[in-house]
Amino acid sequence: MMRRDRLLLAATLTAIFSADLYFVLLPKLRSVGLGSGDFCPCGLDNFTLPRHGGLATPQLSNWTLYETTFEPADDGGSKLERLFSHPLYNIETPVLGSEERLLQAEQLMEYYRRKVARWERHMHLYSESVALSNITVTEHEVTFDPEASWLKFHSGISSYALYSRNDPAIPKLLKDMQRMSVISADYTQDEKALKGACDCTQVVKPSGHHLKLALKMQNFGKAMFKPMRQQRDEETPEDFFYFVDLQRHNAEIAAFHLDRILDFRRVPPVAGRLVNVSGEVRLVTHNEDLRAVFFTSPANNTCFFAKCLYVCKTEYAVCGGPDLLEGSLSAYLPGLSIAPRISIPNPWTRSYTFSGREEWEVNPFYCDTVKQQYPYNSGNRLLNIIDMSIFDFLTSNMDRHHYEIFTKFGDDGFLLHLDNARGFGKHSQDEMSILAPLSQCCMIKRSTLVRLQLLARPEFRLSDVMRESLKGDSLQPVLMEPHLLALDRRLQKVLRAVQRCVRRLGEEDVITKDFVKSTATPQMNTEMKKDR
Repeated sequence: MMRRDRLLLAATLTAIFSADLYFVLLPKLRSVGLGSGDFCPCGLDNFTLPRHGGLATPQLSNWTLYETTFEPADDGGSKLERLFSHPLYNIETPVLGSEERLLQAEQLMEYYRRKVARWERHMHLYSESVALSNITVTEHEVTFDPEASWLKFHSGISSYALYSRNDPAIPKLLKDMQRMSVISADYTQDEKALKGACDCTQVVKPSGHHLKLALKMQNFGKAMFKPMRQQRDEETPEDFFYFVDLQRHNAEIAAFHLDRILDFRRVPPVAGRLVNVSGEVRLVTHNEDLRAVFFTSPANNTCFFAKCLYVCKTEYAVCGGPDLLEGSLSAYLPGLSIAPRISIPNPWTRSYTFSGREEWEVNPFYCDTVKQQYPYNSGNRLLNIIDMSIFDFLTSNMDRHHYEIFTKFGDDGFLLHLDNARGFGKHSQDEMSILAPLSQCCMIKRSTLVRLQLLARPEFRLSDVMRESLKGDSLQPVLMEPHLLALDRRLQKVLRAVQRCVRRLGEEDVITKDFVKSTATPQMNTEMKKDR
C-alpha cells in the first residue's frame, strides 16, 4: 500500500514538473530569443510556413513579399491616404481569369436584362390592378444603365475579395445608395419566409423581426435598409444577452469602413441615409402586408413595425421625425441564382441559450479537434475564421453563428462578413471570448498581423483612420468617440494574444506567409489618387 502511494506521489510530482517546464520555463527561454519588444518581431522578412500538428500546410502560391521601406510624410495631412499609400495596401493580385471571377460580364448583363423585363411585366400588371382601387402608388422613372455602380461592384467580385482596393465603382455605389431615388420597397426574403408566423417560445428570434427592408433603386440596384433603433451614446444594457441585442444601423456602416481599413474587403458596401418612410417606403411598396404595418403615432410621426406576430405592437415600432428616419443601406450581393452561396455553422458558435455552453468555452484544446475536421484540416479556411474573429473582436460582435462563402471559389474562398449590426454595442467592455479561435489555435496570416501592427503605430492609429473614413458617410457621427478609442484598446489586446502564442510556440508555428508583391510605390499610388 505504501509503495502504491509513493508511486502515485512520484507520478504527481512528475506531472507538475512537466507542466511547469512546458508552460513556464520554455516560454521564458523562447522570449529571450525573441526579444522583449511590445509586439512580436514581425518585420518585412519572409516567414516560413507553419508546422501545425494535425493541420495540413495551407496551399499557398510562390508569391513573394515586396521588400521596401516606407517613411510616411509627417505633414499633418490625411492619415487614411497615407495608410492606403503604404506598400502593404498595394499588394499585387494575379491577373484574374474566368475561374477567379465570380461572374462573367455577359452572364451579369443577361441577368440585368431579365430583372428589367420582369419589373416591366410586374408594373404593367400592378398598374392595372391599382387602377380598380383607391391605392396611391408613386411611380418613378427607371433607367437601364449598363454602367450602373452595382453592376460594376458585382462584376468586380473575385476569389480574393468583394472588390479591389482602388475600385472606382465602390465610392460611386456608396453615393448612389445615399442619393438615388427608391422605386420599390419590400420585405427581405427571410422575413417573407416567416409568413408572419413566429414561435414566441424561441429564445433566439428569427431574423424577420429585426425590421429590415429591401429597397430597389432607380437603376435596379438593391440595398438592405436597417433603421435606427438605438441612440449612438447608448450602450447595450448589461442584462441583455447577445442574442436579444438590438441591431444598430451605425454598426453596419462602421463595420464596412473597418473591414476596408483592415484590407479584408469582405463586407459589402454600406452607406448611411435619411429615408423618408412615407415617400420612399410606404408609397412605393407593392406589398400590401408591408403597407398594413404603417401607422401615425400620437406625435404625428410616421411609424411601422415588423411583420412577426410577437412584435406587431406599436411599442416595437420605429418612427420617422415626422417622416425622415436614419438607417443603413447595405448593397445586395448577386442573386443566388447566378452566384450561389452556402451558409456554414461557425465552429466557435455560441450556445444561444440562457445557461448552455459550447465545447470551445470549456475545452482550451478545442482547436485541436477542429484542425482534424474538414474543411479546417487543410487550406486557408481556419485562417479565414481567425481573421473573422479578429474583425468581430474589434467590433465587439458576439453574434457570429454562421458564415457564408461563394460556392464557386471552393474551400479556400474568402468568408463573407455579413450581418454586423450587433457590433459596437459596448465600448466599455472587451469580450475576450470572441478571440477564442486566435488564442486557441495560435495561428494568424502574416498579412493580417503586419497590418494590425501598422494600425497600432501613431502615424496610422486605427481610431484616427476610422474617424477620418467615417466622415465620408452622410450620417454624422457614425460612432461616438468612446467606440473609436475602444478600437485602439482592443487592437493592443489582439497583438498581445499573438505575442503570447509566438512566445509559446515560436514564429514558424504561428505566423503564415501569404504575401504577393506590391504593384506601386507610394508615389505611384499618390498619382492614382490625383487622377481619380
